[in-house]
Amino acid sequence: MESAELSELNRLKMHHGEHIILRLTYISRYNTDNPKGEVTRILAQAQQNNERNGITGALVFNHNYFLQSIEGARPVINELLRKLVKDDRHHALQVIECREVELRHWSKWSMKYLIPSDENKGLALKFSTGTQFNPYLMNTNQIMMLIETLSDLQEQEAARAATKKKPWFSIG
Repeated sequence: MESAELSELNRLKMHHGEHIILRLTYISRYNTDNPKGEVTRILAQAQQNNERNGITGALVFNHNYFLQSIEGARPVINELLRKLVKDDRHHALQVIECREVELRHWSKWSMKYLIPSDENKGLALKFSTGTQFNPYLMNTNQIMMLIETLSDLQEQEAARAATKKKPWFSIG
């Protein structure tokens, strides 16, 4: 592409706000009428679409609720939000936070799936109110701290797993 064409393309992107990065965090309820395996399909589809569209994010799912934080160019996030609102695989979508960010927090992943497990379910309750995990009862700080903590734990687990796979000897 010629320099003038690149300059025009960059100008058009600036005109549509594509240089502005948004972080959108929302919660929703899983539609229990979905067929088995739907969450796996949703995640795979989201990972492909998000990578293609320059969206990064983290998704927390516990069989009843979705918590998702996504980042990308403002027009792309706005379009994705329109699609999410119409998606009948979940309902009662509530935007928790939408703001411009200087740097992506989830830059390593097109979509990271964070699963509350038996080992870390206490964390979900730590950041919630009451004895049952219900993100609708959590404030923005609690939701963001939960996503952060689950993300950190998953990274630590991945690092430990990578360390265990290393051979006991070194060549080289």
